[in-house]
Amino acid sequence: MKNILKNTISRLLIATTLAFSTVALAQTTTTTATAKTTAVGTFKNWGSVDGISMIGLVQGPSSADAELQVACVFEYTDGDIFNAPALPANLNGLVHLDEALKGELTKIRQTGQFQGHALETILITPPSGSMSAKKLLLIGLGDRNKFTPDMMISVGEVAAREAMRLGVSNFAFASDLKDAGIDSPTALVAGNVVRGIVHANQSENYLKDHHLSTTKKLEKVYLLAGPAFFETAGGGISEAIAEAKKK
Repeated sequence: MKNILKNTISRLLIATTLAFSTVALAQTTTTTATAKTTAVGTFKNWGSVDGISMIGLVQGPSSADAELQVACVFEYTDGDIFNAPALPANLNGLVHLDEALKGELTKIRQTGQFQGHALETILITPPSGSMSAKKLLLIGLGDRNKFTPDMMISVGEVAAREAMRLGVSNFAFASDLKDAGIDSPTALVAGNVVRGIVHANQSENYLKDHHLSTTKKLEKVYLLAGPAFFETAGGGISEAIAEAKKK
């Protein structure tokens, strides 16, 4: 009887150990999948709308190779891009941008030269060799505590209108929300930016058709994303492209 009891207990212990091992493996697999990142420099054409290619790119705003770089910032608060909940410096595009400009991004915000009010803009000509793009457009996002993803539709419109006004055929866009520490819905934000760009371009085409504008055709938009958000952003971009084509 004792031997039977021992064997039963032994089998139960083995079964329990296997069960825990299976759960642990599943959790490890899930964590690994969640932590999957996309290599810097990866790009993908998610599709096109009205002749504009929407290209996803894993790159920071200081390094993206485009005629115009667009970056977004909130109203200034002390140390906002350097301290938590902002992303660590090695992953933070705004920090890299500030470094490329030798601290001027922080200075113009800190001194009120650019206050970052909602949809406020300022155009900067970076010193030669400091960053890949020849022009940098900052767009304000306003009070970080009042931010909603819907605002990114208007931000996308402003970015596209300014790009066309400047006569560039392409521009790179960085929302910089994650960098600034905003836990925003990545897919929705990326999709809304595309929706704004599409609307601005359609309005511009209307003006051209009625002989009210002579701006240069916008051909490519590089939508920048961090290594951990590339695929998620791409889903939102693809959805917005499909939506625009149905209209």
